Amino acid sequence: MLSKSNISLLQSLQHKKFRREHGLFLVEGYKSVSEFINSAYQIEAVYHTANIAPKMLKLSQKMNFQEISSAILEKISALKNPADVIAVVKIPQWPVLNYTTLNKKFSIVLDAIQDPGNMGTIIRTADWFGIENIICSEDCVEVYNSKVVQATMGSLSRINVHYVDLPQVLSQINLPIYGALLDGENIYNANFGTEGLIVMGNEGNGLSEKVKQLVTKAITIPRAGNAESLNVAIATAIFCSEISRNKLK
Repeated sequence: MLSKSNISLLQSLQHKKFRREHGLFLVEGYKSVSEFINSAYQIEAVYHTANIAPKMLKLSQKMNFQEISSAILEKISALKNPADVIAVVKIPQWPVLNYTTLNKKFSIVLDAIQDPGNMGTIIRTADWFGIENIICSEDCVEVYNSKVVQATMGSLSRINVHYVDLPQVLSQINLPIYGALLDGENIYNANFGTEGLIVMGNEGNGLSEKVKQLVTKAITIPRAGNAESLNVAIATAIFCSEISRNKLK
């Protein structure tokens, strides 16, 4: 049985301030929890309802599993329709970004992405296409936000996400910088080569001026219809798909 203080702690993890203070975040749902259990992340505890207990025992014999009631789980869940299991996971101390690890591969760079759903979908997309690193500006939404974690469907457990002073870092990396812009080269004609950074901008404003000035090649997804803009997560998926297709040529 969880104490009132433990319930209060877990509820507080729905807020960035307390995630930072305690160095913890929540992962909800069997699939996502299982992904984190089988990753390098440190699991502090796993809370589950009785009906999922047999599955949890098959998943791992080493975890600190604790059975709780559905009513308690609803209190600590950040979801409108809570899953049957919630894990408390330690926020890792990421090492300083080593620029040499970005060579001979592609990485995604995000400039002021604000929507948790977009961030989560981008992380999941990166995982699908085998992209290991996502570099975020300091004003991007936090990846340990419950909505972001949920949207990644476990992919966050495999992707390195770095928060940096983006203009400063981009000015120091000696790689092609492909920026998603409206007045660039048609993405379907572009030659991406074998390495580089794919820079995606804010949902409403696109790339900031400081970041835009550091782009070495502007790339455009041509519009055939009448939509005013393209969702940044969808645009990122198109970039990843084209890069993957280019590799197979």
